[in-house]
Amino acid sequence: MISRRNSKPVHIGGVTVGGDAPIVVQSMTKTDTRDVRATVRQIKELEECGCELVRLAVPDDEAAQALARIKQGVSLPIIADIHFDHRLALQSLEAGVDGLRLNPGNIADPEKIKQVAMAAKERHVPIRIGVNAGSMPKTADPNLGLADNMVNAALKEIGLLESVDFDLIKVSLKAFDVPATIEAYRSLAEKIPYPLHIGITEAGPPRTGIIRSAVGIGALLWLGIGDTIRVSLTAHPGEEVIAGYEILKSLNLRQHGPVLVSCPTCGRTEVDVVRLVGEVEEQLVKIDKPLKVAVMGCVVNGPGEARDADVGIACGKGKGVLFKKGEKVGVVDEKDLLSVLMREVEKL
Repeated sequence: MISRRNSKPVHIGGVTVGGDAPIVVQSMTKTDTRDVRATVRQIKELEECGCELVRLAVPDDEAAQALARIKQGVSLPIIADIHFDHRLALQSLEAGVDGLRLNPGNIADPEKIKQVAMAAKERHVPIRIGVNAGSMPKTADPNLGLADNMVNAALKEIGLLESVDFDLIKVSLKAFDVPATIEAYRSLAEKIPYPLHIGITEAGPPRTGIIRSAVGIGALLWLGIGDTIRVSLTAHPGEEVIAGYEILKSLNLRQHGPVLVSCPTCGRTEVDVVRLVGEVEEQLVKIDKPLKVAVMGCVVNGPGEARDADVGIACGKGKGVLFKKGEKVGVVDEKDLLSVLMREVEKL
């Protein structure tokens, strides 16, 4: 059983991060924040997927000014992602954002950072110190490894925030390199009480990015490290949310939506299980109840796995045996497998 690191909780809108709260799944919009309509639409799509926090890029004044209108159109807590210009953070706070992300690598002036912290403190808005391997502070020590430099950058920024009595802090240390990321988080987790947002940055397209993220995020979660996660993919942000929940479900840390059990298929398979599983998976995305659904290809493991599911099918030649709550409830022709299975899922 995983024993989670004890961290000090912070509240971002109505969402608690840290403490004994469930690990939070978040994502980031990929629309132009200045396009209010498109951004609101994507945030609502993310909410439908189960996203709990959403981060928005704020590259300029126009984007900062759009935040207030975006906030009016959505219910998810919004985090403003700030780089280079601390004034954008101040404008975002005025617009009513629920959280800020500051990158120590590109806002270096201590007085400007303190100014943002004091404004956030007045509004009880948490700040994520988002250290990124691709934009390290110029003060990074060339004699140290990446993980140590990331930890040092975070500790320096934490010190600046704490110097103005600000402690609504969340921290992330993200790199593409998985071992360096794990090393950095393990080191920092022992040094601070604050919640940690974990992820592997620039992980890539879904096929490879999900694997890289699952290895890195999964390893940290198994160590008890991580209060909120993002799977960073070159894809629609909804894919990030789905992948995030799958990582949590695989470690029994969250239950969100169905678990689909399916066999890899082999020469014994006499039904097009690959096609069937793809169709089932697509339809299960719309369901948020934690169910176990099995689609198995033959009689070797099929009946046993299907019996262990809430509802499942073990396929044979041109047909399949339907199981529900461990009991065989009927035999279904191949052409009806999808419709019958999904009908049983809907009943549950």
